[in-house]
Amino acid sequence: MDASTFLAIKAFAPAIAIIGVAGTIGWVVNTWMRVKHGYPLDGAWGQAVYPKRNDEAMERVKLLSQESAQLRAELGSMKDRLANVERIVTDSGYSLTHQIEALRQLPEGTKN
Repeated sequence: MDASTFLAIKAFAPAIAIIGVAGTIGWVVNTWMRVKHGYPLDGAWGQAVYPKRNDEAMERVKLLSQESAQLRAELGSMKDRLANVERIVTDSGYSLTHQIEALRQLPEGTKN
């Protein structure tokens, strides 16, 4: 190894060290935040290392699933009702009845 190569490595060594330290600190902070907020940790190949499974979390998932099913059923019911209302409003008989009622409510001085 000659002197110019040694000087080049010596010049870039602090930058390489800073990048390595910053990457390690970032990894540690990321892992700490995942643990703090209850996310499962991932291994090198993406598998869960220590998945969080406790009875309280499982019960919460069951309750949320039930609530989601109830809300979906209610939403389906509301969609059906809205479709019926739209059908009634767009029906020509409804608009004709509405126009007749509007004519009945005109003031006395405007009739022909």
